[in-house]
Amino acid sequence: MDILADLALGFSVALSPYTLMLAVCGCFLGTVIGALPGLGPSNGVAILIPITFTLGLDATSALVLMTSVYYGAMYGGRISSILLNIPGDEPALMTTLDGYPMAKAGRAGDALVLSGVASFVGALLATIGLMLLAPSLARVAFLFGPAEYFALYLLAFCTLGGMASNNQAKSAIAACLGLGIAMIGVDASSGLPRLTGGNLHLYDGVDFLVAIVGLFAISEVFVFIESHGKGSSIGIILDKVRIPWADIFSTKWTMLRASGVGFIAGILPGAGASLGSFLAYMTEKSIAGEKGRFGTGVPKGIAAPEAGNNAAAGGALVPMLTLGVPGSGTTAVLLALLMTLNITPGPTLFTERPEVVWGLIASLLIANFVLLLMNVPMVKIFVKILTVPAWVLLPGVTMVSFVGIYSLSGSYFDLLMMVGFGMLGYILRKLDIPTVPVILGILLGGHMENALRRAMTLSDGDVMYLFSSPIAIGFWIAAISGFVAPMFLRKILTKPQAVKD
Repeated sequence: MDILADLALGFSVALSPYTLMLAVCGCFLGTVIGALPGLGPSNGVAILIPITFTLGLDATSALVLMTSVYYGAMYGGRISSILLNIPGDEPALMTTLDGYPMAKAGRAGDALVLSGVASFVGALLATIGLMLLAPSLARVAFLFGPAEYFALYLLAFCTLGGMASNNQAKSAIAACLGLGIAMIGVDASSGLPRLTGGNLHLYDGVDFLVAIVGLFAISEVFVFIESHGKGSSIGIILDKVRIPWADIFSTKWTMLRASGVGFIAGILPGAGASLGSFLAYMTEKSIAGEKGRFGTGVPKGIAAPEAGNNAAAGGALVPMLTLGVPGSGTTAVLLALLMTLNITPGPTLFTERPEVVWGLIASLLIANFVLLLMNVPMVKIFVKILTVPAWVLLPGVTMVSFVGIYSLSGSYFDLLMMVGFGMLGYILRKLDIPTVPVILGILLGGHMENALRRAMTLSDGDVMYLFSSPIAIGFWIAAISGFVAPMFLRKILTKPQAVKD
């Protein structure tokens, strides 16, 4: 009954004309961003965050807009995967395996509609799971002390490092770089400046929004400049679009299974939609066996990864809202938005600001139906977006980034620092070092340091206090396993492929 009352509160917020308009606009913008190869939800949300401050949105409105963009980008990523064989983002990679062959076989419209329905099922079930699971997890989080939170932050770094890159060493370097940037500023305990180089502008630390927009949006411009403005073009022409009822009914259990697998993967801190998409595809492939003909353009090969990655996107919101730990790179950007708006995600969020949480959940339920209506009848409109040349798109991205950040801070130094982070992001991408752990380090570094200080204060400097509870020990074991396990899993998963070749 409490959930129904909370949900009624949420719908009273979500059904206001202004909030509903923001959700619809976010869905449309997100689908456009997701359809464009290379941008993806992380870049899309990072690019559009400055708009929320330019428009003067409150916390609930800003979060509704950005999460609608997030969900929309997860839907849109399938379009370029199916038509161009170029994933709109990393989670859509698995969709190319069967989506593009199905499109080449003359069923591009069927593939797009089926993937849209699978995305709807995965996202809707994940939103329902968020509604049912998040309040319970928030109550459990009240049992956490400084030792548990320190171990939880460590778990986020280790699992995100393990999933974000094929090289754990590079992920560790990226995380340490982010933690080092988080240390810049005046130390709260001693009052002494750290790593500022005597620059007064750095005494307040590094604004994580400046870092995020620089690392994601501005670095994308540098990559574009390096590529000499080479744009994409439509690989497969989309003719008639119809609803493939037979394929939808034949994949209904695939969608349900993939949604469950994806949601569980999304809840894991750092795993995100990429793991959800991969596990959903591999699970369905193992169930179907060789007769499933995966990789040749079968409907199940499209339904599984699309339901999985969209369910993981919803699942990633659970640890962000209840524990303040992002479940993916995009939720790390959303966490930065909340912190900028003086909203602290965690167990108290559900009691202190219920209108924010339940307004968000209700808006996501509505957004899923909006996205289904957009991505089936209007799919031809989004396909045309793939013809927009990059030399038109990216200068617009740059303008939005500069105007948004300057309107937020009014500081030219932040603009210079944003360009600096863009250059850093470009260098990291050239070195194949993931940028998400850097963002996570900047976001959580201060909180992790505070948890460690409190733990050492309570224990009079006894390091063993960090292992003083079963919850903390469980997080430590999970953190070590989450960092080490991917190295063995990749060998196991790639070994059969090597033998087959």
